Amino acid sequence: HYCQLYCGYNSCLPQRKSCHRLSGHGSPSSTQSSLPNLAIHLAQPWFHGKLSREEAQRLIIQQGFIDGVFLLRDSQSNPKTFVLSLCHMQKIKHFQIIPVDDEGEMYYTLDDGHTRFTDLIQLVEFYQLNRGTLPCRLKHHCIRITL
Repeated sequence: HYCQLYCGYNSCLPQRKSCHRLSGHGSPSSTQSSLPNLAIHLAQPWFHGKLSREEAQRLIIQQGFIDGVFLLRDSQSNPKTFVLSLCHMQKIKHFQIIPVDDEGEMYYTLDDGHTRFTDLIQLVEFYQLNRGTLPCRLKHHCIRITL
């Protein structure tokens, strides 16, 4: 079943028969370790690191205030968590992505564990294909611009 292959869990929602992978990134790990690659997202163009909520909003507005424009950043209020900032209907919404340790199995989630991912690349790829609990799919990553 696609979702189990894609994220390594049975709980991915929703499933589409037409889903296909966007790239080779984020394939399930075949290593013995159940820990996710904690730095794999750092080189991704959609990851902006230490960016404040206000800076994220300014960056999204600069890029056209278009539905589906998004970026991921470190959470400033909650260390070790991340935030997905997403534009939808001329509003910018922020979703906390939480790393969870479930009896030694690490995963990331933004919907209280209903949909689980072994790394942030899988999370982004999934939400580019599926809206899930988000108001819209992730369509265009925010380009890094010097503010």
